Amino acid sequence: MRHCRGFFDRHDIHIHIPAGAIPKDGTSAGVTIAVALLSMITHRACRRDAAMTGELTLTGRILPVGGIREKLLAAHRAGVRTVVLPARNLVDLTEIPEDIQADLTIVPIEDLAQAVEQVLKPEA
Repeated sequence: MRHCRGFFDRHDIHIHIPAGAIPKDGTSAGVTIAVALLSMITHRACRRDAAMTGELTLTGRILPVGGIREKLLAAHRAGVRTVVLPARNLVDLTEIPEDIQADLTIVPIEDLAQAVEQVLKPEA
């Protein structure tokens, strides 16, 4: 994380989500947006075979989200091999066909640090 030192002294980040005012069931892209920003700041690439979902709190905890069945089926169709999801969503795996589960490595997480560990490649 040596690249982060002084980053915000030299950079501003603006994230514009135009459909943000449209009501949704939750903020399931929170962890994904945070990991993408950390990838940019630290110059660490993300794994191309991984996908993630989860609501991120201000303290870095990952909260459960809806639509796990649909998200895992879409990830499988897209060729994703590893899916990182909130630990509290493991109960939703009963809705996922066994053959799909067998093709995926499902990694439960409880905080942002665990997502970073699973998705960002190590520093060079």
